Order: sequence, then C-alpha cells, then structure tokens
Amino acid sequence: MSDWQRLLVPDTPLWEIAVRGSAIYLALFFLLRVLLKRESGSTGMTDLLVIVLIADAAQNAMAADYTSITDGVALVAVIIGWAYLLDLLSYRFPAVARIIQPGSLVLVRDGRMLRRNMRRELVTEDELYAQLRQQGVEDLTDVKEVRMESQGQFSVITRDGGGRR
Repeated sequence: MSDWQRLLVPDTPLWEIAVRGSAIYLALFFLLRVLLKRESGSTGMTDLLVIVLIADAAQNAMAADYTSITDGVALVAVIIGWAYLLDLLSYRFPAVARIIQPGSLVLVRDGRMLRRNMRRELVTEDELYAQLRQQGVEDLTDVKEVRMESQGQFSVITRDGGGRR
C-alpha cells in the first residue's frame, strides 16, 4: 500500500520551488541568449529551455530532493509559466521582444564578408561557405546578403533576388 501523503503532499514549500525554478530558468535563458544563439538551431530558445528544464525537473537538483508528485508538477508549472510569460511579453511589448528575441545579424553584404559581425557570433569562413553551399550558392559574389537569424539559422539573399533559408 502506498503512502499517499508522502506521494501527494509537497515536502518542499511551493514558494521555494517557484524561486528555484525561476532562478534556473532565467539564468539558463540569459546564458543561452548571450552565449549560444547559434546553437539552438530552428528550435526557439524558450522551447529549448522548456524541454531541457522539464527533463531536469525529474531530477532532484532543482527542488531540494523533492519526493512528492506535487513538487514535480509545481516545478514544471513554474518552468512553463516563465516560457509563456516571456513569449507573452515579447508579443505585447516590442522593446521586450528585442531583448528576448534578438534581431538578425548581417554576415555578408554585397558579396563581402562582414568579419566583425562574424567574429561577434563566432562564425568561421568555412562555416559560412558550408551554409552557402547547403543553400545552393557556389560563389560569394552571387550573394546580396546573408543574415544569421535570431534562432541561429542563416538566411541567404542572392543578387538575382532569390531568398533561401
């Protein structure tokens, strides 16, 4: 027979779960936003965080050795709540959106690499050329513009007006 009280009654105060979950979510959001923009690929950063943190919510590290289902559900609710709140704030307030979803960055303009921007995002020439080849562009002089989008993918606009993603 199961001990229902141990299973369902939180053994960690809900405020502590909210504080721990919020601190981890916001810290990881900041680190991913600043350091790993390119690495998130086509998955949105908030989606990536939700996936990673929900997986980690099964671990005891964020919630001080919780054992009840209620503790785990509360932590997952905090994580999803932050993801929703940040998306909502981005949608409602353009200034917040610029912080949460950075704009695209031009890496090539009129066939010339913008090395300062490439350095800023740690994009090597080899990586840029690989991206161009993947999108069917053989020569840099055929490129009007290459942008690294906020989610890390490259958009290419060729001189003939063709756009590729």
